[in-house]
Amino acid sequence: MDEQIKLIAERLVGLRDAMNIPTEEIAKVCELTVPQYLELETGNVDISVSTLHKISKAYGVELTTLMFGDEPKMSSYFVTRKDKGISVERTKAYKYQSLAAGFVGRKADPFLVTVHPKPEETPIYLNSHKGQEFNLVLSGKLFLQINNKELILEEGDSVYFNSELPHGMKALNGEKVCFLAIII
Repeated sequence: MDEQIKLIAERLVGLRDAMNIPTEEIAKVCELTVPQYLELETGNVDISVSTLHKISKAYGVELTTLMFGDEPKMSSYFVTRKDKGISVERTKAYKYQSLAAGFVGRKADPFLVTVHPKPEETPIYLNSHKGQEFNLVLSGKLFLQINNKELILEEGDSVYFNSELPHGMKALNGEKVCFLAIII
């Protein structure tokens, strides 16, 4: 995990350098202070998908390019075979597998997300990003908080929501949960 976060941080530094983006500007896009943003570029702290999403939308870079480092090439269709999507474990609790990383100009970013259980008392990390999000639980039981509303989703349940609202999740019953997330 630490190595993957360091690689994402290096891509952020490279993006800012290549596009000559002032630190103050990109920090504002991320809704962070300059010191908070610069800490992301060190690779010593987790970088949320919502922060990467904000950067990708603001600067016209594919979200999966920031996450995985690969440039999409396909424009007609892109197939992801079972267990073959490019993946990153942002933290020990979350694994994101891109299901469309190779498609150029995506209107949405679909991910297969695996959330591992954490101790019950662990607080939920809330994030927000522009757009909308769809989640479909494939296995397990998911606790989801959206704008202070608490939901429990089980296998087959789905939710579509305004992702600008603060939201966060955790696996329930000491078991991992797997869900399809589409960020639009």
